[in-house]
Amino acid sequence: MIIGVPREVKSQEYRVAIVPRGVRELVKCGHRVIMERAAGEGSGISDKEYIHEGAETAESPECVYREAEIIVKVKEPQPQEYHYLYEGQILFSYLHLASSLELTTAMLKQKVIAIAYEGVQLENGYAPLNAPMSEIAGRLSVQVGAHYLQKDNGGSGVLLGRVPGVSPANVAIIGAGTVGASAAKIALGMGASVTILDIDVSKLRHLSEISSGALTTLVANEGSIEDTVVNADLVVGAVLIPGATAPKVVTRNMISRMRQGSVIVDVAIDQGGCIETSHPTDFDHPILICDGVIHCCIANMPAAVARTSTLALTNATFPYVRQLANLGYEEAIVANKSLIKGVNLFKGNVTCKAVADSLGLEYIPIEALVKEN
Repeated sequence: MIIGVPREVKSQEYRVAIVPRGVRELVKCGHRVIMERAAGEGSGISDKEYIHEGAETAESPECVYREAEIIVKVKEPQPQEYHYLYEGQILFSYLHLASSLELTTAMLKQKVIAIAYEGVQLENGYAPLNAPMSEIAGRLSVQVGAHYLQKDNGGSGVLLGRVPGVSPANVAIIGAGTVGASAAKIALGMGASVTILDIDVSKLRHLSEISSGALTTLVANEGSIEDTVVNADLVVGAVLIPGATAPKVVTRNMISRMRQGSVIVDVAIDQGGCIETSHPTDFDHPILICDGVIHCCIANMPAAVARTSTLALTNATFPYVRQLANLGYEEAIVANKSLIKGVNLFKGNVTCKAVADSLGLEYIPIEALVKEN
Protein backbone atom coordinates (compact mmCIF):
# COMPACT_ATOMS: atom_id res chain seq x y z
CA MET A 1 0.00 0.00 0.00
CA ILE A 2 1.16 3.55 -0.73
CA ILE A 3 0.48 6.10 2.01
CA GLY A 4 0.69 9.78 1.17
CA VAL A 5 1.13 12.60 3.68
CA PRO A 6 0.75 16.08 2.18
CA ARG A 7 1.81 19.26 3.93
CA GLU A 8 -1.18 20.94 5.57
CA VAL A 9 -2.29 24.09 3.73
CA LYS A 10 -5.02 25.38 6.05
CA SER A 11 -4.07 28.79 7.42
CA GLN A 12 -1.33 28.41 10.06
CA GLU A 13 -1.87 24.67 10.37
CA TYR A 14 1.44 23.26 11.60
CA ARG A 15 0.53 19.70 12.55
CA VAL A 16 1.48 16.64 10.48
CA ALA A 17 -0.40 13.36 10.19
CA ILE A 18 2.45 10.85 10.62
CA VAL A 19 5.68 11.01 12.62
CA PRO A 20 8.98 9.25 11.73
CA ARG A 21 8.41 6.26 13.99
CA GLY A 22 5.12 5.66 12.18
CA VAL A 23 6.95 5.71 8.86
CA ARG A 24 9.38 3.12 10.22
CA GLU A 25 6.57 0.72 11.15
CA LEU A 26 4.77 1.11 7.84
CA VAL A 27 7.94 0.55 5.83
CA LYS A 28 8.74 -2.56 7.88
CA CYS A 29 5.30 -3.86 6.93
CA GLY A 30 6.20 -3.47 3.26
CA HIS A 31 4.38 -0.22 2.52
CA ARG A 32 5.62 2.94 0.80
CA VAL A 33 5.25 6.29 2.54
CA ILE A 34 5.46 9.48 0.48
CA MET A 35 5.86 12.70 2.42
CA GLU A 36 5.52 16.11 0.82
CA ARG A 37 8.66 18.09 1.50
CA ALA A 38 8.54 20.16 4.70
CA ALA A 39 5.32 18.43 5.82
CA GLY A 40 6.67 18.05 9.35
CA GLU A 41 8.61 21.29 9.73
CA GLY A 42 5.81 23.09 11.58
CA SER A 43 5.99 20.38 14.23
CA GLY A 44 9.75 20.46 14.43
CA ILE A 45 10.29 17.31 12.34
CA SER A 46 12.72 17.52 9.42
CA ASP A 47 12.58 15.75 6.08
CA LYS A 48 15.88 14.10 7.04
CA GLU A 49 14.19 12.35 9.97
CA TYR A 50 11.49 10.94 7.71
CA ILE A 51 13.96 9.86 5.05
CA HIS A 52 16.09 8.13 7.72
CA GLU A 53 13.08 5.93 8.57
CA GLY A 54 12.43 5.01 4.94
CA ALA A 55 10.04 7.67 3.67
CA GLU A 56 10.17 9.00 0.14
CA THR A 57 9.73 12.73 -0.39
CA ALA A 58 7.82 14.61 -3.06
CA GLU A 59 8.26 18.20 -4.14
CA SER A 60 4.57 18.94 -4.65
CA PRO A 61 1.19 17.93 -3.22
CA GLU A 62 0.14 16.79 -6.69
CA CYS A 63 2.83 14.11 -6.63
CA VAL A 64 1.72 12.89 -3.20
CA TYR A 65 -1.97 12.67 -4.10
CA ARG A 66 -1.34 11.11 -7.52
CA GLU A 67 0.79 8.26 -6.13
CA ALA A 68 -0.98 7.49 -2.84
CA GLU A 69 -3.74 4.97 -2.28
CA ILE A 70 -4.32 6.37 1.21
CA ILE A 71 -4.06 10.07 2.00
CA VAL A 72 -3.50 10.74 5.69
CA LYS A 73 -4.05 14.34 6.82
CA VAL A 74 -4.79 16.36 9.92
CA LYS A 75 -7.35 18.86 8.64
CA GLU A 76 -9.97 18.56 5.93
CA PRO A 77 -8.90 19.20 2.32
CA GLN A 78 -8.91 22.84 1.32
CA PRO A 79 -10.47 24.01 -1.98
CA GLN A 80 -7.10 24.02 -3.74
CA GLU A 81 -6.69 20.34 -2.87
CA TYR A 82 -10.06 19.02 -4.02
CA HIS A 83 -8.99 18.21 -7.57
CA TYR A 84 -6.01 16.14 -6.43
CA LEU A 85 -8.24 13.43 -4.97
CA TYR A 86 -9.38 10.59 -7.21
CA GLU A 87 -12.13 7.97 -7.22
CA GLY A 88 -11.60 5.14 -4.77
CA GLN A 89 -8.78 6.89 -2.92
CA ILE A 90 -8.94 6.63 0.87
CA LEU A 91 -8.88 9.92 2.78
CA PHE A 92 -8.26 9.61 6.53
CA SER A 93 -8.45 12.96 8.32
CA TYR A 94 -10.53 15.28 10.44
CA LEU A 95 -13.42 16.27 8.17
CA HIS A 96 -16.32 17.88 10.09
CA LEU A 97 -18.50 17.57 7.00
CA ALA A 98 -21.75 18.50 8.75
CA SER A 99 -20.69 22.14 8.83
CA SER A 100 -19.60 22.35 5.17
CA LEU A 101 -21.82 21.50 2.21
CA GLU A 102 -19.10 22.77 -0.15
CA LEU A 103 -16.50 20.31 1.12
CA THR A 104 -18.99 17.44 1.23
CA THR A 105 -20.16 18.10 -2.32
CA ALA A 106 -16.57 18.22 -3.56
CA MET A 107 -15.66 14.95 -1.87
CA LEU A 108 -18.80 13.29 -3.24
CA LYS A 109 -17.89 14.45 -6.73
CA GLN A 110 -14.40 12.96 -6.41
CA LYS A 111 -15.94 9.67 -5.14
CA VAL A 112 -13.35 9.18 -2.42
CA ILE A 113 -13.65 6.91 0.60
CA ALA A 114 -13.60 9.54 3.35
CA ILE A 115 -13.01 8.31 6.89
CA ALA A 116 -13.30 11.02 9.55
CA TYR A 117 -11.13 10.91 12.65
CA GLU A 118 -13.95 12.47 14.66
CA GLY A 119 -16.38 9.76 13.57
CA VAL A 120 -14.40 6.78 14.84
CA GLN A 121 -16.12 5.57 18.00
CA LEU A 122 -15.77 2.73 20.46
CA GLU A 123 -18.84 0.79 21.57
CA ASN A 124 -19.30 3.04 24.61
CA GLY A 125 -19.41 6.15 22.41
CA TYR A 126 -15.87 7.29 23.21
CA ALA A 127 -14.15 8.94 20.22
CA PRO A 128 -10.48 7.92 20.55
CA LEU A 129 -9.20 10.05 17.66
CA ASN A 130 -11.12 13.14 18.69
CA ALA A 131 -10.09 12.91 22.34
CA PRO A 132 -6.43 14.06 22.20
CA MET A 133 -7.22 17.22 20.23
CA SER A 134 -10.29 17.86 22.39
CA GLU A 135 -8.11 17.68 25.49
CA ILE A 136 -5.65 20.15 24.02
CA ALA A 137 -8.36 22.49 22.69
CA GLY A 138 -10.07 22.48 26.09
CA ARG A 139 -6.86 23.38 27.87
CA LEU A 140 -6.02 26.06 25.32
CA SER A 141 -9.50 27.59 25.48
CA VAL A 142 -8.91 28.81 29.02
CA GLN A 143 -5.38 29.98 28.22
CA VAL A 144 -6.72 31.92 25.21
CA GLY A 145 -9.63 33.26 27.24
CA ALA A 146 -7.30 34.55 29.94
CA HIS A 147 -5.24 36.31 27.27
CA TYR A 148 -8.19 38.16 25.76
CA LEU A 149 -9.63 39.11 29.15
CA GLN A 150 -6.59 41.35 29.65
CA LYS A 151 -7.41 45.03 29.18
CA ASP A 152 -4.50 45.52 26.80
CA ASN A 153 -6.06 42.87 24.56
CA GLY A 154 -9.48 44.50 24.57
CA GLY A 155 -10.93 42.52 27.46
CA SER A 156 -12.71 43.55 30.63
CA GLY A 157 -9.50 43.49 32.68
CA VAL A 158 -10.43 40.44 34.76
CA LEU A 159 -7.72 38.08 35.99
CA LEU A 160 -8.66 34.39 35.92
CA GLY A 161 -6.24 33.65 38.73
CA ARG A 162 -7.64 34.13 42.20
CA VAL A 163 -6.43 37.16 44.25
CA PRO A 164 -7.02 37.46 48.03
CA GLY A 165 -9.82 39.88 48.87
CA VAL A 166 -11.26 39.91 45.33
CA SER A 167 -14.05 37.73 43.94
CA PRO A 168 -12.67 35.19 41.46
CA ALA A 169 -13.45 35.32 37.77
CA ASN A 170 -16.52 33.40 36.63
CA VAL A 171 -15.99 30.77 33.96
CA ALA A 172 -18.95 29.04 32.29
CA ILE A 173 -18.31 25.85 30.34
CA ILE A 174 -21.14 24.55 28.17
CA GLY A 175 -20.62 20.82 27.69
CA ALA A 176 -18.99 18.29 30.01
CA GLY A 177 -17.28 16.08 27.46
CA THR A 178 -13.55 15.89 26.86
CA VAL A 179 -13.23 19.57 25.87
CA GLY A 180 -15.31 20.79 28.79
CA ALA A 181 -13.62 18.60 31.37
CA SER A 182 -10.17 19.69 30.16
CA ALA A 183 -11.18 23.35 30.24
CA ALA A 184 -12.59 22.96 33.74
CA LYS A 185 -9.36 21.42 35.00
CA ILE A 186 -7.27 24.37 33.79
CA ALA A 187 -9.75 27.04 34.91
CA LEU A 188 -9.97 25.53 38.40
CA GLY A 189 -6.20 25.30 38.56
CA MET A 190 -5.96 29.00 37.79
CA GLY A 191 -8.29 29.81 40.67
CA ALA A 192 -11.46 30.77 38.78
CA SER A 193 -14.99 30.04 39.92
CA VAL A 194 -16.09 27.43 37.39
CA THR A 195 -19.56 26.25 36.42
CA ILE A 196 -20.00 23.44 33.91
CA LEU A 197 -23.33 22.55 32.31
CA ASP A 198 -24.44 19.42 30.48
CA ILE A 199 -27.59 17.40 29.85
CA ASP A 200 -25.83 14.23 31.03
CA VAL A 201 -26.05 14.07 34.83
CA SER A 202 -23.63 11.14 35.01
CA LYS A 203 -20.88 13.29 33.45
CA LEU A 204 -21.63 16.10 35.90
CA ARG A 205 -21.55 13.70 38.83
CA HIS A 206 -18.18 12.32 37.76
CA LEU A 207 -16.65 15.78 37.37
CA SER A 208 -18.05 16.91 40.71
CA GLU A 209 -16.53 13.89 42.44
CA ILE A 210 -13.06 14.18 40.92
CA SER A 211 -12.95 17.91 41.66
CA SER A 212 -13.94 17.26 45.29
CA GLY A 213 -16.85 19.65 44.89
CA ALA A 214 -14.74 22.60 43.69
CA LEU A 215 -16.61 22.56 40.38
CA THR A 216 -20.20 23.81 40.22
CA THR A 217 -22.28 21.51 38.02
CA LEU A 218 -25.67 22.31 36.50
CA VAL A 219 -28.05 20.44 34.26
CA ALA A 220 -28.14 22.35 30.98
CA ASN A 221 -31.39 23.93 29.95
CA GLU A 222 -32.27 27.34 28.56
CA GLY A 223 -32.70 28.88 32.00
CA SER A 224 -29.52 27.52 33.57
CA ILE A 225 -27.43 28.39 30.51
CA GLU A 226 -28.81 31.92 30.45
CA ASP A 227 -28.19 32.58 34.15
CA THR A 228 -24.64 31.24 33.97
CA VAL A 229 -23.59 32.88 30.70
CA VAL A 230 -24.91 36.34 31.59
CA ASN A 231 -22.73 36.41 34.71
CA ALA A 232 -19.62 34.85 33.17
CA ASP A 233 -16.34 36.55 32.40
CA LEU A 234 -15.33 33.68 30.14
CA VAL A 235 -17.62 31.25 28.31
CA VAL A 236 -16.21 28.09 26.73
CA GLY A 237 -18.49 26.47 24.14
CA ALA A 238 -17.85 22.73 24.24
CA VAL A 239 -21.03 21.13 22.91
CA LEU A 240 -20.55 18.13 20.62
CA ILE A 241 -22.99 15.87 18.82
CA PRO A 242 -20.81 13.31 16.98
CA GLY A 243 -20.86 13.94 13.25
CA ALA A 244 -23.64 16.52 13.41
CA THR A 245 -23.84 20.30 13.45
CA ALA A 246 -23.54 21.67 16.99
CA PRO A 247 -26.78 23.13 18.41
CA LYS A 248 -26.84 26.87 19.15
CA VAL A 249 -27.34 26.75 22.90
CA VAL A 250 -26.10 30.27 23.72
CA THR A 251 -28.25 32.98 22.11
CA ARG A 252 -27.41 36.50 21.04
CA ASN A 253 -29.74 37.83 23.72
CA MET A 254 -27.62 36.11 26.37
CA ILE A 255 -24.43 37.51 24.83
CA SER A 256 -25.84 41.05 24.75
CA ARG A 257 -26.33 40.95 28.52
CA MET A 258 -22.74 39.94 29.33
CA ARG A 259 -20.27 42.49 30.67
CA GLN A 260 -18.45 44.41 27.93
CA GLY A 261 -15.03 42.89 27.32
CA SER A 262 -16.07 39.41 28.42
CA VAL A 263 -14.76 36.55 26.29
CA ILE A 264 -16.23 33.57 24.47
CA VAL A 265 -14.10 30.73 23.13
CA ASP A 266 -16.27 28.51 20.92
CA VAL A 267 -14.40 25.24 20.62
CA ALA A 268 -17.37 23.68 18.81
CA ILE A 269 -16.81 25.97 15.81
CA ASP A 270 -15.45 23.16 13.61
CA GLN A 271 -18.93 21.65 13.85
CA GLY A 272 -20.63 24.99 13.22
CA GLY A 273 -20.33 26.42 16.74
CA CYS A 274 -22.68 26.30 19.72
CA ILE A 275 -22.86 30.09 20.19
CA GLU A 276 -25.36 31.95 18.02
CA THR A 277 -22.98 34.85 17.42
CA SER A 278 -19.95 32.72 16.53
CA HIS A 279 -18.31 32.60 13.12
CA PRO A 280 -15.08 30.79 12.21
CA THR A 281 -11.89 32.77 12.78
CA ASP A 282 -8.24 31.89 12.21
CA PHE A 283 -4.82 32.69 13.62
CA ASP A 284 -4.43 35.64 11.28
CA HIS A 285 -7.72 37.15 12.49
CA PRO A 286 -8.43 35.28 15.73
CA ILE A 287 -11.30 37.30 17.19
CA LEU A 288 -14.56 38.98 16.32
CA ILE A 289 -16.57 41.27 18.58
CA CYS A 290 -20.33 41.14 18.92
CA ASP A 291 -22.25 43.30 21.40
CA GLY A 292 -18.94 44.20 23.04
CA VAL A 293 -18.08 40.56 23.75
CA ILE A 294 -14.87 39.10 22.32
CA HIS A 295 -15.33 35.84 20.40
CA CYS A 296 -12.40 33.55 19.58
CA CYS A 297 -13.51 30.79 17.20
CA ILE A 298 -10.37 29.23 15.72
CA ALA A 299 -11.29 25.86 14.24
CA ASN A 300 -7.77 24.41 14.42
CA MET A 301 -6.73 25.79 17.79
CA PRO A 302 -4.46 22.82 18.68
CA ALA A 303 -2.19 23.87 15.79
CA ALA A 304 -0.90 26.62 18.09
CA VAL A 305 0.95 23.91 20.00
CA ALA A 306 1.76 21.87 16.93
CA ARG A 307 4.51 19.63 18.25
CA THR A 308 2.51 18.49 21.29
CA SER A 309 -0.61 18.13 19.15
CA THR A 310 1.11 16.11 16.44
CA LEU A 311 2.55 13.65 18.94
CA ALA A 312 -0.75 13.29 20.80
CA LEU A 313 -2.77 12.91 17.61
CA THR A 314 -0.53 10.38 15.91
CA ASN A 315 -0.39 8.25 19.07
CA ALA A 316 -4.14 7.78 18.59
CA THR A 317 -4.45 7.65 14.80
CA PHE A 318 -1.49 5.48 13.82
CA PRO A 319 -2.95 2.08 14.79
CA TYR A 320 -5.86 2.79 12.44
CA VAL A 321 -3.53 3.95 9.65
CA ARG A 322 -1.55 0.74 10.03
CA GLN A 323 -4.70 -1.36 9.95
CA LEU A 324 -5.99 0.36 6.81
CA ALA A 325 -2.63 -0.14 5.10
CA ASN A 326 -2.23 -3.77 6.16
CA LEU A 327 -5.77 -4.94 5.48
CA GLY A 328 -7.15 -2.55 2.89
CA TYR A 329 -10.25 -0.46 3.62
CA GLU A 330 -12.90 -3.17 3.08
CA GLU A 331 -11.37 -5.74 5.42
CA ALA A 332 -10.32 -3.05 7.91
CA ILE A 333 -13.76 -1.48 8.33
CA VAL A 334 -15.42 -4.88 8.57
CA ALA A 335 -12.90 -6.07 11.14
CA ASN A 336 -12.93 -2.86 13.17
CA LYS A 337 -16.39 -1.76 14.30
CA SER A 338 -14.96 1.51 15.59
CA LEU A 339 -13.41 2.39 12.24
CA ILE A 340 -16.52 1.69 10.20
CA LYS A 341 -18.37 4.39 12.15
CA GLY A 342 -15.91 6.93 10.80
CA VAL A 343 -16.75 6.26 7.15
CA ASN A 344 -18.57 9.47 6.18
CA LEU A 345 -18.47 9.18 2.40
CA PHE A 346 -18.07 6.15 0.16
CA LYS A 347 -17.59 6.52 -3.60
CA GLY A 348 -20.18 9.25 -4.07
CA ASN A 349 -22.53 8.28 -1.23
CA VAL A 350 -23.06 9.80 2.22
CA THR A 351 -22.67 7.00 4.75
CA CYS A 352 -22.88 9.04 7.97
CA LYS A 353 -26.49 9.71 8.98
CA ALA A 354 -25.62 12.77 11.06
CA VAL A 355 -23.87 14.37 8.08
CA ALA A 356 -26.71 13.51 5.73
CA ASP A 357 -29.34 14.88 8.12
CA SER A 358 -27.36 18.09 8.75
CA LEU A 359 -26.92 18.82 5.04
CA GLY A 360 -30.20 17.44 3.70
CA LEU A 361 -28.52 14.69 1.66
CA GLU A 362 -29.45 11.08 1.05
CA TYR A 363 -28.04 8.59 3.54
CA ILE A 364 -26.96 5.08 2.61
CA PRO A 365 -25.54 2.75 5.31
CA ILE A 366 -21.93 1.81 4.62
CA GLU A 367 -22.70 -1.84 5.36
CA ALA A 368 -24.96 -2.02 2.30
CA LEU A 369 -22.35 -0.50 0.03
CA VAL A 370 -19.48 -2.65 1.21
CA LYS A 371 -21.58 -5.80 0.65
CA GLU A 372 -22.37 -4.66 -2.86
CA ASN A 373 -18.72 -4.19 -3.64
